[in-house]
Amino acid sequence: MKKFLPIARLLAVSAIVLSGLSLAGCFGGSGGSSSDDRTGGGTNPPVATPLVPITESDLIQAVRPISESVTVDTNKKLAVTFNQDMDADTINGTSFLLQGDSGPAIVGVVTYDAGTRTAIFTPDSGLSDNTLYTATLTTDVEDALGVALEDDLSWQFTTGSTTDSVAPTVAFALLNGAVDVAVSRNITATFSESIDPTTVTADSFTLETAGTPVLGTVTYIGTTAVFNPAADLLPGTVYTATLTTAITDLANPANALQSDQNVNFNTEVAVIPAAGPDPVVLGTAGNFVILSKTGITTTVGTAIVGDMGVSPIAEAAITGFSMTRDSTDTFSTSALVTGKIYAADMATPTPTYLTTAISDMELAFNDAAGRSNPTETELGAGDISGETLAPGLYKWGTSVSASSDFTFDGGPNDVWILQIDQDLLLASGVAVQLAGGAKVENIFWQVAGQATLGTGATLNGILLSKTQIVMETGATFNGRALAQTLVTLDAVMATQH
Repeated sequence: MKKFLPIARLLAVSAIVLSGLSLAGCFGGSGGSSSDDRTGGGTNPPVATPLVPITESDLIQAVRPISESVTVDTNKKLAVTFNQDMDADTINGTSFLLQGDSGPAIVGVVTYDAGTRTAIFTPDSGLSDNTLYTATLTTDVEDALGVALEDDLSWQFTTGSTTDSVAPTVAFALLNGAVDVAVSRNITATFSESIDPTTVTADSFTLETAGTPVLGTVTYIGTTAVFNPAADLLPGTVYTATLTTAITDLANPANALQSDQNVNFNTEVAVIPAAGPDPVVLGTAGNFVILSKTGITTTVGTAIVGDMGVSPIAEAAITGFSMTRDSTDTFSTSALVTGKIYAADMATPTPTYLTTAISDMELAFNDAAGRSNPTETELGAGDISGETLAPGLYKWGTSVSASSDFTFDGGPNDVWILQIDQDLLLASGVAVQLAGGAKVENIFWQVAGQATLGTGATLNGILLSKTQIVMETGATFNGRALAQTLVTLDAVMATQH
């Protein structure tokens, strides 16, 4: 009797993990490819669109192009990264399919890389311009234990009329020459576009001190690569992190980093281990002070420092800012915003940039929501007025509110994650206080409901809201406001940190 993998909502995001110790021999050669890797054909009938979106499966970590993305370059490969080991022989030209909105299935080559748990579909020729495509994994796909998909899984994307011949760029989270870096934290770098996951390995992302390699694992999620040292780094020591030109994007032919990218940093001398969980990876969503899927509205008197963006909604959903479109047609400006304003209906490459940022925002929300083993649950029965929060993971199954100030007390490398299953409400005039060197960028609010800052309230931190963010008259916000629906502002001061 055939066994099936259940279809379930993706509740948490797993990362691709590559061990610097044990996976050195997992790459290259033919061992990672399926034996029957050609798909499509001129006589094949069109593939019917399956009913189950691929985002509904807890088997899938990520797909590229991102589901529902538009203006996708016509020379892109497709990538599916799984959350568990798969049977390579079942991922081939008959189980990984690509279909345009008419005509026969697309001909291409399918490979599977066991080290990164990633399947790649490489079309034999460029995709058609301005065409809706449906990619499908069929029930022939099985995991390493022989358990098959219960239903076909699919996702869709729409091409534009351009090809990608531009090398990706990357930015390390640490500035070159950074000092007092925590010995117990990871090293992260965010790319300008989706990277081929099979090229982000322990060989292409390295860390060393005085020529001695540091052992660790490499993960890649969204657009961010993470190096996690196997042990704490040495105090008072200079380290160099390197990303090599072996890293490429998903274009065909692939575009590699133009040169090896390095960052040098010094670890802290007085070792005070960073407390709390690992930071939430924001990826390209971290480039925005405000990011929304359905719109941003404001009244007069608002002042924003940082970039804003909306997607998949168009620029018309950004109201009250009296915007002027730049001559490049890729962003707008406003007297209320010290930064750029992006929307999905602007010229290339803005739509792709925003689609990636929205995906990274959703991945960050799922990452925060999926953290386990909380330091404390139901603190104050949901009323955190007057509380002092030490670094850690806090969880509430209710709404959280405050009618008076409360404090995050910890060092500059400490981290707080607050998992809130319902709404967040700061009453009028309430301010979030920081003590002991705590930093805005290390406080993560994961709010499943609506987040509201009352009149004159002040919130510090990264606000990840499943629904709406409302900032009432005179509110102050320091951090990033990342909403999966609407952001409403009323004479607000918002600054990116």
